[in-house]
Amino acid sequence: MRNLAALACGLLFGVGLALSGMTDTAKVLGFLDLFGHWDPDLLFVMGAAVCVTLVSFRFVLRGKPLLAQAFDLPTRKDIDVHLLTGAALFGVGWGLFGYCPGPALSALVYLEPKTGVFVVSMLAGMALAGALGRRLA
Repeated sequence: MRNLAALACGLLFGVGLALSGMTDTAKVLGFLDLFGHWDPDLLFVMGAAVCVTLVSFRFVLRGKPLLAQAFDLPTRKDIDVHLLTGAALFGVGWGLFGYCPGPALSALVYLEPKTGVFVVSMLAGMALAGALGRRLA
């Protein structure tokens, strides 16, 4: 049941990303181009997501998850070099290509070779980061 719920949520998220334009790299790069031909469309997508979260988060956390014993919330509150490095790499990758992980996976259904190259590179980077993290630990 949990796997079916995860699949349904993932499909809904992917459809939402596609409908909002987040799987269109030209639209994302236009949004990130603050000093050129800035496209503010994704600002409305982000604003709507923030509003929904602000309203619903309080109500969701009052209850218990339907398919788990408890919510699995992060406990760390510190900002360390790993967090900053990861955020910087995420931002650079997003700015260079116009994809972040969720939209990239959603865009695989378009069967564009550049999206496949991005996802393979992303997965390789994740594997490398995991291996380096284990080795350094």
